[in-house]
Amino acid sequence: MAVVRDLHVLLRLRDFRRLLAVRLLSQSADGMYQTALAAHVVFSPEKQATPAAIASAMAVLLLPYSLVGPFVGVLLDRWQRRQVLLHGNLLRSLLATGTALLILAQVPQWLFYVSALSVTAVNRFVLAGLSAALPHVVDDRRLVVANSLSPTAGTLAAIAGGGLAIAVRIVAVDSDAVVVLVGATLYLSAAVAALRMGRYALGPTAVPELPRIRTALAHIARGLVAGVRHLHRTRPAARALTTLTGMRFAYGAFTVMLLMLCRYAWSDTTSEGLTLLGVALGVSGAGFFTAAVITPWMVDLFRGGQETGNRGRLIWLTVCAGASAVLLPVLALPFAPGPVLAAAFLAGLATQGAKIATDSVIQSSVSDIYRGRVFSLYDVLFNAAFVAAAAVAALMLPPDGRSPSLVATATAVYLASACWAADHLRRG
Repeated sequence: MAVVRDLHVLLRLRDFRRLLAVRLLSQSADGMYQTALAAHVVFSPEKQATPAAIASAMAVLLLPYSLVGPFVGVLLDRWQRRQVLLHGNLLRSLLATGTALLILAQVPQWLFYVSALSVTAVNRFVLAGLSAALPHVVDDRRLVVANSLSPTAGTLAAIAGGGLAIAVRIVAVDSDAVVVLVGATLYLSAAVAALRMGRYALGPTAVPELPRIRTALAHIARGLVAGVRHLHRTRPAARALTTLTGMRFAYGAFTVMLLMLCRYAWSDTTSEGLTLLGVALGVSGAGFFTAAVITPWMVDLFRGGQETGNRGRLIWLTVCAGASAVLLPVLALPFAPGPVLAAAFLAGLATQGAKIATDSVIQSSVSDIYRGRVFSLYDVLFNAAFVAAAAVAALMLPPDGRSPSLVATATAVYLASACWAADHLRRG
């Protein structure tokens, strides 16, 4: 198969392998860190988590992506991205160590949240840098395959990190601090792995001299506006991004519902609920992996013989959203573990398949000098949609997590997203 051949070629590329190693180490640390935070906030025996508490925790984890995101792209288009990966992971290792000390000291919750916000704010630079750097290590023809392997492998690494966090927590007698310290070690390993790449290997191609702070702030504002204008002119990228944003909202609402079901409806103890959550993460991870395997093949199938262009990617995006709209209510409305876990698999497959397609549309359509800014806008929308979904879920979910109205809302958003993507295809 052509996909297998391209995958084999990618893994023979030295800089691609090294960039992938940084992603795997970094995102496995993310998985450990985020699972430790979730366990500390949601699954601690002394805490009675509510949908509002879960929404607050998700806001802490994801809002830095929205608040810091607009500034990240302009800086990524001016800083060497290898240095961003190096220093970003070093800083996260130090900050995560600080979080572990705060957990041990049993400080007030707001101080714990400040520490978590700091780690996730730096994370914004690292993930955007990884995405913006990818076209420097592969050619355009293999971008879909690269986006199937690299971000999906990173997501699976994060899921594996979450599973490792649960295992460490069991061995360490429910010690979230120990889990965070192991995650800090993985962040340090990612920084060391970044040193294996050349300083200038990941772009940007031309880096201007850094101006003074006041000038830099004005430059950031102008650069953000320029990025928005460029995205608006690049219609396939704009349409793919808005479609994925809607799908991310629906996925976020489903995720909060799943957390509440694991915590209360399907378990009698917090340890049992955390184990069920681990199973749900594994099932969703299987969906992500399946998306990585089939997305390049599906895009080639829908491309219709075209060597280049985004038609196949946009058709696959439409199929992912449309299939979710049809199958989610069928699987989720019984609120039984088996069907809902099947829905988790579907949600993982559809979300990752759509993200792979969207990444490829943006990387192939957007000029390199704007790519960092557009990916930052991408991540702002991607994560703000998840936080908004968590807030909506907090208003709609009952204590046990069973909410037909929330399932109906997510289904409607999936359907609207599918129609939006299909409309672009109809217009040609």
